[in-house]
Amino acid sequence: MGLTDGYSPHEHKPLGSYALMAGAFNATLGTFIAARGEDLPERIEPYDLVLMGAATHKLSRLIAKDKVTSAFRAPFARYEGSAGPAEVSEEPRGTGLRLAIGELVTCPFCLGQWVAAGFMCGLVTAPRTTRFVASIFATLGVSDALQVLYKEAT
Repeated sequence: MGLTDGYSPHEHKPLGSYALMAGAFNATLGTFIAARGEDLPERIEPYDLVLMGAATHKLSRLIAKDKVTSAFRAPFARYEGSAGPAEVSEEPRGTGLRLAIGELVTCPFCLGQWVAAGFMCGLVTAPRTTRFVASIFATLGVSDALQVLYKEAT
C-alpha cells in the first residue's frame, strides 16, 4: 500500500498529477528567484501589490470563467451552463493530469497563484510593461463591477 492510498476512496483525486504541477510551479519559480538573486526588490510597493492583486483577480476569472476563453478550457472541462454575466460553469473532466489541469483552469482561486507569480516575475523583469498590462486587467475589473452595479440599478 502506498502512502496516499485511502486518501479519497470515493472520488478519484489525481494526487500524482497535483504533485507534478506543484513541483513544476515551484521549480519554475525557484529557478526564477535563484537566477535573479540580487535583482529581486527588497520590497514590493503597496501600489504594486494593489495593482497586481486586482489584475490577478480579473485575469484569473477571465481565464477560468469567461465564455470566450472556454475554447482553451474545453480539452479539460465540460460545459454545464451559464454562471452569471459573461461567465460559464464548467466541470473538470478526465483522469490524471487531464483532470488536474481541468481543476486548475476552471478555478479562479487555483489560477490566482500562477497568475500572481507571473505578474510578480514580470514586475521584476519588465516593470513598465507589467504595470501597463496589469492596469488593463485592473481597469477591466473596475468596469465589470460598474456593469453589475448599473444592471442592478436599472
